[in-house]
Amino acid sequence: MAQDRKQDQAKPESPEAAAETSGDAQRDAENDMAEEAPIAGDEPLVDLSGLDAAAALSPDEEPVAVLEGEVASLKDQLLRAMAETENIRRRSQREREDGVKYAAVPVIRDLLGVADNLQRALESVPEELAAENETVSNLRLGVQMTQKELTSVFERHQIRAIAPLGDKMDPHLHEAMFEVEDLEKPAGTVVQVIQTGYRLHDRLLRPARVGISKGGPKAGEAGSDAPAEDDSPGNEGPGSKVDTSA
Repeated sequence: MAQDRKQDQAKPESPEAAAETSGDAQRDAENDMAEEAPIAGDEPLVDLSGLDAAAALSPDEEPVAVLEGEVASLKDQLLRAMAETENIRRRSQREREDGVKYAAVPVIRDLLGVADNLQRALESVPEELAAENETVSNLRLGVQMTQKELTSVFERHQIRAIAPLGDKMDPHLHEAMFEVEDLEKPAGTVVQVIQTGYRLHDRLLRPARVGISKGGPKAGEAGSDAPAEDDSPGNEGPGSKVDTSA
């Protein structure tokens, strides 16, 4: 049987079989070429932005105008994004600068109490008493030198005192504690400074506590004597009496 199969393989094919085999090979080659070739369809190979919208336009509208409108819209969005980025950069830079300028605010506020105590120490020792006693004079001189050095340090770091005696009351810088009848001063004038205020650069650290004048009598009472102080309960304003024991 093996010999029969060898004889069948060695036997030449008939012309019909050869033609059928050649046709099958040609069809296989065409199928391979069709698979390798790009598929042609209705959609373009390159996706153009806005092409679908342009195709849906009416005959009176131009696709180029639509695409130009989209370009303008994208340009506007880009400019807005760039402006927002610049604003964020400037805001971050300003916050960093403020952080450096005002980083020591808590420590400075604690030092303000030291400056107040030095001033109270000088006020408690009159110059006449210091002139009579050399020890007291030396002690007072030492307190003055310490206060001067502290003031120099404050000025070097842009810490400025607010002593508004004689100025008009400013609610942004001053805190009115009481009112004083003073016919020679306009209403709202600072006539007494209870506690000196301070500010760092352009930021308020502590408002100045002051007493302000009520001003002279009204226009119809210009020739009358100064009215006496009314101590009735209905006329007692907040801060009319100051407790200096603290």
